[in-house]
Amino acid sequence: MKDRRDFLKTALTGAVLLSSHSKLGLASVPDVPGVAGHQDQSSGHFQAGKSRVVVARDAALHGPNGQLDEKRVRDLLDRAIAAYTGRDKPVDAWKRILPQGPDKVIGLKTNGLGGKGISSHAVLAMAVAERLQQAGIKPGNIIIWDRNARDLEACGFTISTDPARVRCFGSDVAGFEDEPVACGSGITIKLSKILTRQCDMVIGLPILKDHSGAGVTFAMKNMYGVLSRPQDLHADGCNPGVADINAIPVVREKVRFTVGDAMTSVYDGGPGFHPERLWQPNALIIGEDRVAIDHTAWQMIERKRAEVGMPTLEAVGRPPRYIATAADASHRLGVNNPEHITLVEI
Repeated sequence: MKDRRDFLKTALTGAVLLSSHSKLGLASVPDVPGVAGHQDQSSGHFQAGKSRVVVARDAALHGPNGQLDEKRVRDLLDRAIAAYTGRDKPVDAWKRILPQGPDKVIGLKTNGLGGKGISSHAVLAMAVAERLQQAGIKPGNIIIWDRNARDLEACGFTISTDPARVRCFGSDVAGFEDEPVACGSGITIKLSKILTRQCDMVIGLPILKDHSGAGVTFAMKNMYGVLSRPQDLHADGCNPGVADINAIPVVREKVRFTVGDAMTSVYDGGPGFHPERLWQPNALIIGEDRVAIDHTAWQMIERKRAEVGMPTLEAVGRPPRYIATAADASHRLGVNNPEHITLVEI
């Protein structure tokens, strides 16, 4: 039985990588190859057919007061999922993404570490939760979660214990596994029980940010929130730490889709909130290939830095090297070569 000690009610009112090998069951959608591929003999990197990444934008996403327009967020999410799956109706699109079978539990992994100014937006999480319910997932089988209650509250959520509603709680309450697992050379970690014991599938809802050590934090680095001691994997610009955590089987297999929050971002000074470096890309970045998604996000930050006259992340000594590591023959998490990424911008 699923652990139901903690529950949530939010304070708000208010295409997938596809192939015959895709775990999301989208084999019948044409012309969208998936993650199955080969090792490139010249680079040693894992290469697939074409990893699909959708970037959906709405320049009017923020209203005059700077607040997100909830309806526009829902509409943007619908457009992004439709473009990814080839299904016009949101419910049909989500059914193509979700695992089959009754009583599946879906986790929505947010990121509130940066505080209220630069955290995953609750309005997006609730839009996803609404569509999941319409696609047949029971409210109580949706868990919005992060490392602790403080980070969830920074996103705008209220912790509750109502089993009839969408649940929300942190790993600080659910706990971490007693037995550590190996993560890279000489490092062992403990994983959140929300990931290991409760969720059948996790959808990442990271917030796009510059990072003072890793260069960029988005889809893959969001998984540091499943660790009891993420500080243990921060050496050398989080390389190979980010790749190593994502390559652990339970993370690789359960974290199968990303709805990346690039509606608000910081292009320098992250991962904390620096209002002088805040910008509004007004975008969602979605897909299954976490490496291709992070490569796309990295380029978005680099373009913004160039626009404001700032040097590249490479020039300041913190390029996100973990992205290439995640694509190498040892990790095989996806592709970072632009020639192997089909970028759909809508």
